[in-house]
Amino acid sequence: AMAAPAGGAGGELELQAAIGFNGHILSGLICHPDQEHILYPLGCTVVIQGMASSKQTFLHGHTNNVSCVVVSKSGMLVASGQVTFMGFKADIILWDFKKEELLARLSLHKGRIEGLAFSPNDLYLVSLGGQDDGSVVVWSIPKREAVCGSPAAARSAGNATVLAFSRCRDEMFVTAGNGTIRVWELDLKNRKIRPTECQTGQLKRVITCVKMADDDSYFYVGTSSGDVLKLNPNNKLMSDYGPQKEKFSMGVTALLLLKTGDIIVGTGGGIVALCKGSNYKVMKKIQVQGTVTSLTRRGQGHQFFAGTNESQIYRVNYTEFKEELIATCHNEAIHDVVFPLGTSDLFATCSKNDIRVWHTPENRELLRIVIPNMTCRAIEFMSDGRSIISAWNDGKIRAFMPETGRLMYVIDHAHSLGVTAIAATSNCRRIISGGGEGQVRVWEIGERTRKLEEVLKEHISAVSCIKIKKNDRECVTASLDGTCIIWDIVRFIRNQMILANTLFQCVCYHPEEYQIITSGTDRRIGYWEVFDGSAIRELEGSASGSINGMDITSDGAHFVTGGDDHLVKMWDYNEGEVTHIGVGHSGSITRLKICPGNKYIVSVSADGAILRWRYPHAR
Repeated sequence: AMAAPAGGAGGELELQAAIGFNGHILSGLICHPDQEHILYPLGCTVVIQGMASSKQTFLHGHTNNVSCVVVSKSGMLVASGQVTFMGFKADIILWDFKKEELLARLSLHKGRIEGLAFSPNDLYLVSLGGQDDGSVVVWSIPKREAVCGSPAAARSAGNATVLAFSRCRDEMFVTAGNGTIRVWELDLKNRKIRPTECQTGQLKRVITCVKMADDDSYFYVGTSSGDVLKLNPNNKLMSDYGPQKEKFSMGVTALLLLKTGDIIVGTGGGIVALCKGSNYKVMKKIQVQGTVTSLTRRGQGHQFFAGTNESQIYRVNYTEFKEELIATCHNEAIHDVVFPLGTSDLFATCSKNDIRVWHTPENRELLRIVIPNMTCRAIEFMSDGRSIISAWNDGKIRAFMPETGRLMYVIDHAHSLGVTAIAATSNCRRIISGGGEGQVRVWEIGERTRKLEEVLKEHISAVSCIKIKKNDRECVTASLDGTCIIWDIVRFIRNQMILANTLFQCVCYHPEEYQIITSGTDRRIGYWEVFDGSAIRELEGSASGSINGMDITSDGAHFVTGGDDHLVKMWDYNEGEVTHIGVGHSGSITRLKICPGNKYIVSVSADGAILRWRYPHAR
């Protein structure tokens, strides 16, 4: 685990579950040789998930997003590479799979690790740097050091981006990329690696994936043109290629070789096809959602898994060749997370294109409400549990049934610059919305009617957060214009205005409702008197970056914050001290909530991840 950040902070929050899968990483989804686990990258962690149970463990250690993951043939070792800032060294981490611990950090490449591969007997790891680095390095696993390195592609060719090791010999591997396919031999005595360029005749191709046959007699490469080339690693010649006429649309993006000599092809258009090895004729095919970025087989057996760039994971049986969706998550920034009144078993999140409802204990998606090409900025469950109300960037407020996702009603033209915040009174008779133009609008919700009751024009920039007092007579609105306003929503007048040199992102009433806490881009947490708007205290909320979300416990003893520093922090309200820190997000945290009954904290981030933390009770 990572060291607690400075500031003498308290304990660590325990990460219980993560809903998320970075499907943009080629071959990032891996079925472990033990046939009981799958591994995949999520932000700066590698997730190991049991297939039978939904138990997850996490490999923490990268300081930035994971860019590639591999598992050794024996299944004992895992290696992962990361991205870093231009000019800095990008680490490769070698892990012990069984113990789930870090064995070594290997640092040589700059900028990004593009690809990794283990030799068949766990002697070597070969790594490929990104385009700013352009080198290939062989590492000795027992010695944990580099044996030798070389530029990956000839000056005349484009970048090498993919990598595969021999399945039988520890001295041979293949790299490929834009106009280059090379077979490398390791000469350990002289600490050199020697490449031979493969001949493909007149074909000019950009290689997107490479797979070696189990007996090393040939290897296949997939291309962005939509065909597959078969090459012989011994004589470095292309033996054939196909399909010659009907190429795969949007390119071949993943390959899987079968014992029968047939191949499974994944494409940019979301096709998974079973092809005859001899003539590349498609025998069976299925359509999945998104570009296929990973194909991985379970043992020798009857199943394989496909991962897509829309963060979907499918299980496919060879014989029926039917896909079953086993995991899904957001693949765009998540803007809000909410629990229904009084239950911790469900929560909802919203993003570009959709609202999703999740079953908390099993991390399972129960419902997806899709509005294509629109972004949902905020959501709320009505307290009677009969509707989910939502704020959209097309200026509409939409209400849906939480069980079926059926549209109940739409309020058109609710705001001129998109609806940015939403809240509902506890009697379910009013909705208060905030817009990108800064207006706060009060809507009267009847059985069949929706009426605009009042427009409150004070804010001059987007409203970011709205909270309503329990008695439904007062609310507070936070705005990016540097003000928070407390409104009387019976007489429709402003009671108090709080000013600070910040873009306010979030506000909460203390449960006793005589104080509010705020935060935003100045990284400070402010405590304010509701009665006269005066500042009570100010805490340094974060060392870097905006604070975007906060939530307070029902007794007001603790609150949580999250923001651009990727950390979930739990605070003691009265002491103003951090009691716990949660490390796991790799994108900016946008919102977070403590569930009713204080079982969990759920945080959501700009990289589409949903993380569930165990709420730390005094032991």
